[in-house]
Amino acid sequence: MARPRLREVIRRVGAGLAVLWAAATAAYLVLLAAPGETVDSIIGDGADTPQIRAEIVAEWGLDRPAVLQYLDYLWRLAGGDLGRSYLLQRPVAEVIGEQLGPTLLLAVTAAGLGVLLALVIAVVTAGDRRPWLRRVSSGTELLLVSTPPFLIGIVLLSVLSFRFGLFPVAGDQGLAALVLPAVTLALPIAGLLAQVLRDGIDRALEEPFVLTARSRGLRERAVLLRHALRHATLPAVTLAGWLFGTALGGAVIVEQVFGRPGLGQVTLTAVTSKDMPVVLAVVTLSAAVYVVVSTAADLAYLIVDPRLRRS
Repeated sequence: MARPRLREVIRRVGAGLAVLWAAATAAYLVLLAAPGETVDSIIGDGADTPQIRAEIVAEWGLDRPAVLQYLDYLWRLAGGDLGRSYLLQRPVAEVIGEQLGPTLLLAVTAAGLGVLLALVIAVVTAGDRRPWLRRVSSGTELLLVSTPPFLIGIVLLSVLSFRFGLFPVAGDQGLAALVLPAVTLALPIAGLLAQVLRDGIDRALEEPFVLTARSRGLRERAVLLRHALRHATLPAVTLAGWLFGTALGGAVIVEQVFGRPGLGQVTLTAVTSKDMPVVLAVVTLSAAVYVVVSTAADLAYLIVDPRLRRS
């Protein structure tokens, strides 16, 4: 399997860095646009003393020209310095690092479960074998994609936890407490991804290589799984960045519904207490994760589809 050329890799990595720069710049501009002085926004609802104000001015370079402040902000981000929460009196990286694990576990579990559900649904409903099942599946997928994840979570929580007591109501009490939050995030992902995969399978089944495979005596299920599905997954690869970004962003909200620890609680506390360094760090970190996953998906697409390298 041929590898993508260096120029193509550099172009896609450069595009990812440009998106990350734009996200970091947008977050910085929001800080500047906040009412009042910048130092007031950074302090938030914490203790406001002359000493703390002096520390903020020194750390953020607020006594220097605006351009130098901005460049210093980017330089600190590039070095992994997310600043300090003056409300919590702790480094922001430490605050986020303690809660990042549960959020990533939820996001990865939800993304994996969403992909698995989408594969099963697409394979079962592709083609013209079960038109009634396909209609039911299409309607259900549209409903799941259109419903906010927190509403799905409330319904699952009300039925499976409050009514039947099958899962814990709140907290992070082992694997059982992970099931409902992961399913809540996975269902909308599976709804959209199943549509993409089924459409890809339908198009692949009309290609000449499928006719050749059938002429060799392969069963329909083997044709679908060994040939059509492999080609249908190519368009789905481009959704990898969206898929994980949706899972990570949705986890912040779903964690509040299920009372789980993670970035959701950190973000909510930071927003309500106006802890801007933490808010900026969460926004930048989310953009960084999305950029990394999207860039990796683009490079993977170059590897598996040689037509893009030729173009």
